[in-house]
Formats: sequence, structure tokens, C-alpha cells
Amino acid sequence: METSERRRHPRAALRQAIPVAWRAASAGTVSRTPSVSLGGLFIATTQPLPQGTMLQVLFDTPGGEVRARAVVKSVRPRGGMGVEFVAMQMQDRARLHQFLKNLPN
Repeated sequence: METSERRRHPRAALRQAIPVAWRAASAGTVSRTPSVSLGGLFIATTQPLPQGTMLQVLFDTPGGEVRARAVVKSVRPRGGMGVEFVAMQMQDRARLHQFLKNLPN
């Protein structure tokens, strides 16, 4: 797991990127995420949304779907966007926590 001084939660780099569906008022699609944490994830896309944009995300874990509301915190032009979770149901957070706990080191 990688950490950064700005992160509240350690980010897990996934051995294989997983699909993540995302939707905002202006756009939406399915992309891939190479890293995830309890606080957010990175969405690889050639058309990232502007910083501050609110969006819905959905991705599958072995324990079930994880849905969350998120905000774009950082943008890599033509590379992707880092999003921070701002709202998530308890069940979704529990599934995400279990998924991260079971990832190989």
C-alpha cells in the first residue's frame, strides 16, 4: 500500500485494474480503476471531469457492489481523475473495507 501525506487512507494499487461505472450530470461511462482506498479511487479516463465535479461511482467487489457519491479532487489531463468519496452507505463501506483487507500485500 502506498501512502501520501495528503491522504487520510492508504491507497491500494490493484494488481489488475477493476471496472468502475461513473456518472455525473454532464457525462458518464465505465472506466477502470488501478487504485482504491477507503477515501476514494483513481478513475483512468482520457476525458476526466473538472476538479470539484460531483459524480456517482459503482464498482464490484467479491462481497458485492460498492456505490458512493464522490467529488473530483485531482485531474491528470488525458490520464484520469482522482475522486474522493463524500457519501457512502454503511453496507457499501463495509464491503469496501473487506475488499481492501483481503487484497494481497
